[in-house]
Amino acid sequence: MLRVGRTILAVVTSVVMSGVIGLNFAQSQDQTSPPAAKSEAAPHPQLPQRVRVSQGVMQGLTLTKVPPHYPEKARKKRIQGIVLLHVLIGKDGNVETAELVSGHPMLAPAAIDAVKQWKYKPYLLNGNPIVVETEIQVNFTLSGN
Repeated sequence: MLRVGRTILAVVTSVVMSGVIGLNFAQSQDQTSPPAAKSEAAPHPQLPQRVRVSQGVMQGLTLTKVPPHYPEKARKKRIQGIVLLHVLIGKDGNVETAELVSGHPMLAPAAIDAVKQWKYKPYLLNGNPIVVETEIQVNFTLSGN
């Protein structure tokens, strides 16, 4: 008898595993509730409002780069150095804001004025233009001694 029971169990297991007979262990749904509507395709995750991009990447997207006008007072005092700006570039590639991070205060206004005239190719995220946050270095050097 034990042998027959094992044989039947083996046959039932084989049939179930082969998919000929399907066992459904799911709970039955309430017949009074309306059938669930088919869900639309999953929405795309929300894109960020802006992204932070390195100076190097943005340098590659530069279309127009206006050089700064060296301030006469700074030239006479032989002031030179790097002005670092925090910049927001709009979806259209125009510089929206430029704020001083570091650098000599006599050089900063000229750097800001110049950078606000720069133009970039729009930065694309998943094929959509997006606002970019980056930093730009403007170098002021005096030639000759």
